[in-house]
Amino acid sequence: MLYRLAAFALTLLLASCGGGGGGGSDAPVLDKPPTLRGVAATGAPLVNAQVSVVDGQGKAVGTATTHGADGSYSLTLSTTSPTAPLFIQARGMDAAGTMQVLHSTVPTISAAMVGHVTPLTNAVVALALGTEPAPVFAAAATSASQLTQMASAASAAGTFLKTLVKTQVSDLKITDAAALDLLADSTFAANKGAHDLLIESVRIDLARSKLNMPVLQIGNKFLAAPTAEVVVELPTAQTELLKASGTPATAITSTLKAATSATTLLGTLAGLDDLGAALNQLIAQGRDVSTILTNTLVTGYDKHNGRSKVDIAGILSTYTTGNRQFGRFQLLGCADDAPTAGNCAKVLVGAVISDSTGAVVDLFSDAVSYNKSATTTNKWNLIGNGKKLAVDVYPLGFLALAADGTPSSAVVPNPGIGLQVEVQAQTADPVPGIPATQLLSSATVQLPGGFSIPFGYCNRLLLCVSSTPGATNLIPTGGVGDIAIQRSAVGWIGSADSVRGAKFITSYTISGVAETRNAWLRADVLGEPAATRFPSLDSVSAASPVFAASLQSGTLMINWSAWAAANPDLRLIEIKRVFTPAAGGAPTVLDTTVPLPPKTAATLSAAYTPVGSVTSELWLQAMDAQGRRFHTRYSGKP
Repeated sequence: MLYRLAAFALTLLLASCGGGGGGGSDAPVLDKPPTLRGVAATGAPLVNAQVSVVDGQGKAVGTATTHGADGSYSLTLSTTSPTAPLFIQARGMDAAGTMQVLHSTVPTISAAMVGHVTPLTNAVVALALGTEPAPVFAAAATSASQLTQMASAASAAGTFLKTLVKTQVSDLKITDAAALDLLADSTFAANKGAHDLLIESVRIDLARSKLNMPVLQIGNKFLAAPTAEVVVELPTAQTELLKASGTPATAITSTLKAATSATTLLGTLAGLDDLGAALNQLIAQGRDVSTILTNTLVTGYDKHNGRSKVDIAGILSTYTTGNRQFGRFQLLGCADDAPTAGNCAKVLVGAVISDSTGAVVDLFSDAVSYNKSATTTNKWNLIGNGKKLAVDVYPLGFLALAADGTPSSAVVPNPGIGLQVEVQAQTADPVPGIPATQLLSSATVQLPGGFSIPFGYCNRLLLCVSSTPGATNLIPTGGVGDIAIQRSAVGWIGSADSVRGAKFITSYTISGVAETRNAWLRADVLGEPAATRFPSLDSVSAASPVFAASLQSGTLMINWSAWAAANPDLRLIEIKRVFTPAAGGAPTVLDTTVPLPPKTAATLSAAYTPVGSVTSELWLQAMDAQGRRFHTRYSGKP
């Protein structure tokens, strides 16, 4: 009842002061274009992100680029009379290397406005619109009525959202939740303050239900599994939010009405950025590997997916040589196999690494731990996840294209879907000139439905799917078939294996010790992925196909700018060429380093000289914001 009265009072207040985003006669008369500022962040700042602003009529009224250090932006609108509301979109790569497309709104116009862009503001806008914001932003010129509704419901949507994360609000000691403006908090910065940690402590996704209903999913980020604890049907929520006495809680379809929280952990995170500052100081002092190994920041380091303490010291030393620096850490989750309720001992973090010009040149990820008894050193230090190798599982899509870019008729279904299972088989990132070391010979992956799939060593970084249980010396294909459990090819995959939170159990023996590892599916497998989501090259056509000779030459430059512009929430993460002898045997696989955004071009610089007849293929792999993998194969024209 109190919530409904507050919403009703808010509606009256907005009406009395011209709020609700209609513009028109209630819009203020300004003698100069108004200004807009804010921070784009996912916990860590979104560095060098592109910010675009449209008004309530869908007219573009401003653009900006976020600052490389703190994610802030500011701009002067291009008009003195913008129609309310402002609709803001920020596009950029976060500290985990994930492309983010986030939205926010400014419901009413004034001379100086604040509009932050975060996962929480994106959720507010989704609730106020009753659907995913990105398509509405793209069609803003014809969506005036939707934008008016967004403005009218935005404040109530923010109030409702805070009830869904009320445990985090309490744990972070935000004493006046009603006063916390998720859209325009004048004190907000991506600095591990309470507002910032509220953003980082929950996992927020927009998805579709089995009935194709747009839903908001919220969960405690520090659970072992990526559980969607709270699920809200967006259209129902919007309908209720637009009512003077609506009850948006009726849109919650989950048992839980608020996300759980890592209570103990949240009380310690305020000082995490001190670790980044200390690492930057260590790098700036020009320390070598032997000196770094004795530093308290890494002395407790165990290992991280096979990466040793010496390896981490080597990485930091290369940052010294290259004059690199850490950006702010972003919280990614918990590395504990079974986190204690309300806590997490090993916290997964990511950070961008930039050069002296501010350009992002690398991505760093590891695990950190907290030592509450430390008095003369940092309380947060690098620790590693303690794992001898990495195990992951992702939703997968695969598209086979002919040399002219048209879908191949030889592959059915096309696109295909399935699961991408990654079991690390070799040491990653070996020192140049020193070959990778084999870690595993075989493994078994048990699906949630109860069936098990064998994997075997195939002289690649990851184990390959095996058709022969116990095989330890497989011949890889070089393509997606090495790591994909494809629904069309394996009859053991069921619906339980393809949904968010599905648990996969991997068993193997390493260094004579049997181990079992769990991995959880981060998102649902898409039933029918759109062909436009798969990475594609510019200018490939019947008149300009991908020639096998060009793939072999070592001079071919490829560009994917049109695809990247059409899919700003996707990032290309792999480029490889696969040359398979027609006579049989192992293929030759040549990997090309993928440049980080905003770059969208690369040269396939290593040449390949075939011996006899070979098939030549180009493979591209992309990743979306929820970890789904999209693979494209171009078959080179002889």
